[in-house]
Amino acid sequence: MIILKDLTKVFELNKNNKTVAVNSVNLEIKESELIVLKGASGSGKSTILSLIAGLSKPTTGEVVIGENRVSKLPDNFASLFRRENIGFIFQKYNLIPTLSVSENILVPLIPQNPSNLEAKEILKRVMKKFKIEHKKDEIVKNLSGGEQQRVAIARSQVNNPNIIIADEPTANLDKELSLHFIEILRELKNDGKTIIVATHDPLFFDLDFVDRVIEVSNGEIL
Repeated sequence: MIILKDLTKVFELNKNNKTVAVNSVNLEIKESELIVLKGASGSGKSTILSLIAGLSKPTTGEVVIGENRVSKLPDNFASLFRRENIGFIFQKYNLIPTLSVSENILVPLIPQNPSNLEAKEILKRVMKKFKIEHKKDEIVKNLSGGEQQRVAIARSQVNNPNIIIADEPTANLDKELSLHFIEILRELKNDGKTIIVATHDPLFFDLDFVDRVIEVSNGEIL
């Protein structure tokens, strides 16, 4: 489903200062696989996720998802592809703190301009699935960290994406909440989602439903 071909990303701060964040990475991820990218901070995990999602362009190489050469798409088409196919779960949640839970979850639907009925049906579905419906009118900044993460997960699913990308999703959670998040990942995998998690959290490395743990160091797959 996802193919990385000789993927390299070089950041040039100036002509005398270059950083190779990803170096000649080749990887194939099958549909409905759950892949964990393991590595320390700065190893290149997050850059690989960004390249897969089309949030940044590779210096060389390419990303192919299904029939789409994502790395070659113009920015407006890459944005449309992300909206229709990829759900994001970020380390810092990226919620809008002054909006309610419902409003935050519905943000990805704004470009589609759904009817009120459609929006309510989608909202009800994802809030029930991730057990956050009792907080629907609460302002997000008043929620606990675990509650905010459930809002972020619900938001990532409003467009029913095929692919879920999670970048250090348990970095701000204690062990109990991290284990709860892991069970949510299990449910999403059972739903047939293709999931890529970048983390250095050892809780992920021996899970029975993870298909592969791939170590990343200095921008390379070991």
